Order: sequence, then C-alpha cells, then structure tokens
Amino acid sequence: MRERSSVGLGLALLSAITFATSGTFARPLITGEWSAVAVVIARVGIAALVLAVPAVLALRGKWSVLRRNGVTVLLFGLLGVATAQACFFNAVRYLPVGVALLLEYLGIVLVVGWMWLVHGQRPRALTVAGSVTALCGLALVLDLTGAGRLDPVGVLWGLGAGVGLAGYFVIAGRLDAELPSVVVASGGMAVGALALLLLGGIGALPLTAGTADVTFAGHQVSWLVPIAGLSLIAAVVAYLAGVAGTRLLGARLSSFVGLTEVMFAVLIAWLVLDELPSLIQLAGGVLILGGVALVRADELRGSPPASATAPAQPVLTGER
Repeated sequence: MRERSSVGLGLALLSAITFATSGTFARPLITGEWSAVAVVIARVGIAALVLAVPAVLALRGKWSVLRRNGVTVLLFGLLGVATAQACFFNAVRYLPVGVALLLEYLGIVLVVGWMWLVHGQRPRALTVAGSVTALCGLALVLDLTGAGRLDPVGVLWGLGAGVGLAGYFVIAGRLDAELPSVVVASGGMAVGALALLLLGGIGALPLTAGTADVTFAGHQVSWLVPIAGLSLIAAVVAYLAGVAGTRLLGARLSSFVGLTEVMFAVLIAWLVLDELPSLIQLAGGVLILGGVALVRADELRGSPPASATAPAQPVLTGER
C-alpha cells in the first residue's frame, strides 16, 4: 500500500512539474501573435491527437467501459480542462495574474469541502493545518502586492476556474479503474479543445494565432518549438501522470501536491527565462512543501471508515 502511495506521489509531482512548464512555453506565443485561448486549444488539441492512437489501442476489448464512463469523461473535459482554463484566462482579463491564480487554487479547498459535505470525510487536524500552511505558502509564492478593489467580474471568473480545478481532481479520482488513463487524458483534452474552440468561434473568447518566429530562452525559434513543448510536455505527460497519480493518491492529497505546480513554475521561469525568485517566493515554496507533508502524513495514518468512502473509488485512501 505504501509503495503504491509513493508511486502515486511521484506521478503527482511529475504532473505538477510538467504542468508548471506551460507558462514558460506559452509566454513567447502570447506576447506575440497568439491569443491565450488559441494557445490552450493548440496545447490540448494536439495532445489529444497524439494520445488518440494509444488510447484506441488501450480500448481494445474495453469499448463497453468507455461507454459506461462516457458522461464522466465528458464532464472531466468540460470541467477539468475547458472550464478551468477558459475561466482562468478570462479572469486574467480583469485581475492580476497572481490574484487569478490564487482564486483558481481555491479549488483545492473546495475538494476538501466536497469530500466533507458529500462523502462525510471530515478533515482531520493535520489536513486542516496542511491546507492552511499550503495556501499561505501559495500566497507568498505568488508574491501578491498592493491592495485595491477587485473587479467582481474577474473574481467570478477566477472562482469559476477554481470550480474547474476541483472538478479535475474529484472526477479523475472517481473514474472506473478499468478505464485506461490514456483514454481519460485523450478524451478529456479533446472535449476541452472542442469546447474552447466553440467559445472562440462564437466570439466569447479572442481566438488569434500566427506563424512568426518567437523568442524562447533568449533565442529566436520557430513557433513550433513552444507549441511542441506545450502539447507534449505540459499536456501529454502532465495529464497522464496527473490522472494516474490521482488514482493512487486520492482526491484530497493529489490536489495538495498539485499546489507545488506554482513553486515549480517559479523555478522553471528562473532557469529558462532568468527570472530569479525572491526570498518571499522561496519561503512560500517551503511552506507549500510543508503543507503537502502534513496532508500526506494525515493520509498515511489510515483510510477513513468504509461508510465515509465514496463507493466507486478505486484508490488507496481518500479521493481525488
């Protein structure tokens, strides 16, 4: 049990690291001719196509499993992919990026609340302490400064992104154990790409792209370089590792491990874009890791009573 939990933690961290590369890959595109939504569509759309063949191969003899979980995969794509990303980028239109990110990561708190209210899994003292510590660390990593009135429209979009993030964690953890992770990732990203393309098509979101060279890591490169990084590293690897790690760790713990994405994003930007983190951000990273450690320690104390566990959960302890 502990060995599988360790594997799950490793996969969750890999998912966080690879997800954290998305901002570094996307920046040269967004500062060029690409709109943010177009970048997201390219990212998840290409990744869905890359995973389509292995997904079909993995479904041999299991098409009935996909039919049984079709609605769940649809919800995963709409909430965990399309809603989270579309709402976040709309929030950025009205709020500072740091504030928008903080609102999105409130979805992690929503996961704990969901497990408590719906499945009766009341968080224990260590989980509460870990959540508070991790969220305080997140605020430091984001290095939020200044105090002003926030645009209520932007706040609503940010909270919508939080709901999408919570949906990603919860739905991924409730998928049928017989449904291959590659199918979940490919199907979910395909749904998300189509949903965002529809939003762009009706004019709800700006949708522009170009083929000019971009500046990446101090060099002029083809626009295909960051697109490849976004789709293969920040999507294919990230989603596969995330879904697989979710099934092993459960919703609550995996959602908190996901917090480290912000810390990794800061470090990757430092290495690739030469953006040195401040002491406040480094201190926040330590708090995030401390919060994750507290939640992990609480999870390893034992599974909740059977009556408090969701019936369809295929993982060890808790849910994601």
